[in-house]
Amino acid sequence: MASHRRPKQPSRARVTVLTTAAAAAVVLSANAANAAPSEKPNKDEVKTKVDKLYEEAEQATEKLDGAKEKQQKLQKQISALQDNVARGQEELNELRDGLGSMASAQYRTGGIDPSVALFLSSDPDDFLDKASAMDQLSAQQIESLKKVQEKQRSLAQQRAEASAKLKDLADTRAELAKKKKEVQAKLGSAQKLLNSLTAQERAKLASEEQERATRASERVDLGDTPPASGRAGAAFAAAKTKLGTPYVYGATGPSSFDCSGLTSWAYAQAGVTIPRTSQAQANAGTRIYSQSDLQVGDLVIFYGDQHHVGLYAGNGQVLHAPRTGTVVRYESIGNMPFQFGVRI
Repeated sequence: MASHRRPKQPSRARVTVLTTAAAAAVVLSANAANAAPSEKPNKDEVKTKVDKLYEEAEQATEKLDGAKEKQQKLQKQISALQDNVARGQEELNELRDGLGSMASAQYRTGGIDPSVALFLSSDPDDFLDKASAMDQLSAQQIESLKKVQEKQRSLAQQRAEASAKLKDLADTRAELAKKKKEVQAKLGSAQKLLNSLTAQERAKLASEEQERATRASERVDLGDTPPASGRAGAAFAAAKTKLGTPYVYGATGPSSFDCSGLTSWAYAQAGVTIPRTSQAQANAGTRIYSQSDLQVGDLVIFYGDQHHVGLYAGNGQVLHAPRTGTVVRYESIGNMPFQFGVRI
């Protein structure tokens, strides 16, 4: 007959632990249910974050522009070196042909000297280093061999220089691709933030920016500032014709600009070539550290890392291409951290 044992009751300690755990689970569930959802950033907070991302994108853009400029210079230098090497090789071949003709003439008259024969079948550098052979050469042959030697050395140097620049070009292209991705990532993050707003909020932001752009693109009060003259005046006049033109990173005009693209384009219209980037433009002329000494058409450099530049318009105003989402416009010089002016 089977025995019927009474089930063992849980100990008082175990009951207490289980009861406490259950109570805690209930509290946590209640807290989770009653917790307020994370607050969505409002329109102004999003705008602040977006403006910061745009500024970071402009910093990356200036580095991108610098890499582009370096790439263009390297391509020109490499092309020139390759042309020089090709011409130098032709000259070397002509020199060798001349020595061959000289040797042939000596052979026909039975007077070819062994040193010339040696040259025709080996490197002239090694040959010329052997002083004992010099007595066997005519003055004309010595001069021809020296020219060959000099041309060979020159070609070797140019080939080495071209090879180094080709490597530099490959590195620059890699840097260019990296900076382009960095700019696009910043702009993508900014757009993602904007997309988090409601359609009404986005429309409000766009309306505010359009209103600001319209006001800033109109003729501002430049006070009694003397009009610009000379090439600075011509550059400023050219820039004024681009009021309202959109900012596009990496653009140099004429239908869109980034900050240094506008200033370099404007001075080009005045017949003056200045560097492509704001950092390079900061060293393109005489620095003016007092705002009161600025003249219309001077470059104005902003931010500690010199990543933004505009043209002084007079009466504390600059004419510049601000950032993505804006247009070429006037703006108070006090809206950005002024570093110094540059007189071209």
